[in-house]
Amino acid sequence: MAVDPVTTAASNPWANAAATTTDANKASLNYDSFLQLLIAQMKNQDPTDPMDASEQMSQLASFSQVEQTIQTNAHLRSMLQAEALTRAGDLVGKYVQSADDKVMGKVKEVEVYSDGVIVITEDNDKVLLQAGVVISDNPIVKTPPGETSDETADSPAGDGSTDDSDGGTTS
Repeated sequence: MAVDPVTTAASNPWANAAATTTDANKASLNYDSFLQLLIAQMKNQDPTDPMDASEQMSQLASFSQVEQTIQTNAHLRSMLQAEALTRAGDLVGKYVQSADDKVMGKVKEVEVYSDGVIVITEDNDKVLLQAGVVISDNPIVKTPPGETSDETADSPAGDGSTDDSDGGTTS
């Protein structure tokens, strides 16, 4: 009897967090189907050559293990959803710059979807969280073309540190 493989969504943790429980439903149907087949097999077996009890137990144990694995995956998805929501909540109040450097601003809200996360700035601009997106605790300053963002050469201390907004310096 063939069993459908259990697969996961893409390697994106945001996408995995919102995955559905269709795999669990499929496994449940397969498990129920297995039990029905086992009962039908027992009813219709040759009385002179009955099915080996150890073979029955082995099959039952295999399907029980599959069902437990599906349940473990469901619990793991729940944990990933909780982690994704926590991460999303932590982004509010931080500063974001899109991967193409066109959008930047302070995050006012976050939308979590099954395939990713979108942050919305105070200017209502939307940024899809993906590779290349910059998230910072401090405001992000756009550097004009032709200039470098390295302010260390102009530091008053001359030691390669930048002036901090609290009056201190960071290296």
